Amino acid sequence: MAAARQEPGSGPDGGVRFFCTAGRGLEPFLMQEVRARLAATQVEYISGKVFFTTSSDLNMLKKLKSAERLFLLIKKQSPFTVSSPRKGKILNEIQKLINDDPGSWLDTISIWKNLLELDTKKETLSQRASNPLKRKMGENEIIAKKLKVEEMQKIETTHKECQLEKQIEENALEQRDSVTGQETLQEEECQNDVGKAVDAHNQDDLTFRVSCRCSGTIGKAFTAQEIGRVIGIALMKQFGWKTDLRTPNLEIFVHLNDIYFVVGIPVF
Repeated sequence: MAAARQEPGSGPDGGVRFFCTAGRGLEPFLMQEVRARLAATQVEYISGKVFFTTSSDLNMLKKLKSAERLFLLIKKQSPFTVSSPRKGKILNEIQKLINDDPGSWLDTISIWKNLLELDTKKETLSQRASNPLKRKMGENEIIAKKLKVEEMQKIETTHKECQLEKQIEENALEQRDSVTGQETLQEEECQNDVGKAVDAHNQDDLTFRVSCRCSGTIGKAFTAQEIGRVIGIALMKQFGWKTDLRTPNLEIFVHLNDIYFVVGIPVF
């Protein structure tokens, strides 16, 4: 195996290490964008991927226009040197990336969890802040309708006045019930999101799957399923996580080729 230069999820300046995928030829534009929008440092690229460090929150990261997908970086290093008689050694080296440095994995998982929790809490506060405005707008609409009806009442009979007042009261009650119901539903949804971010991602109950891509020389020696299985077994043994191929809490993205070996966690 070639000499490895590893980069953990947290940068030396206190920022977080990410990478984005980008269309071929768009890497320079994405590099400019992360510098301008995110004040990113340690910006570099390889074909199809741009790596950078930033302290920006998830809301700012979502505003990237040149990026296809965003990942938290766990590992980035030189590729493995493959030779047929040493296939077993290569698989052993892949396992050692987990077993010899569990701290970098756990640190990145914590960063990932904190990103999701903070983003969910911000959405909750935003929705709650918007509710009083919606309530006020609803009340203004009710008042405006009442004033309009009062003008009509001056030329209506007493019988019609009673009918109109009854109708307005019913409409007002329906609108209040509708606004209250929407607020309750939004708060319940937000609480559920917070619960998922806080509880479902507890490492004791963490479920995961490994998505692996192999190309080049190593892709001829190993299938993506073989590499994914080795990494999955190592993660289960090291951390006690459980696999879930359909609806996991966590996805581990792995890409191996003749140029690099990259491991990350998809954020969006």
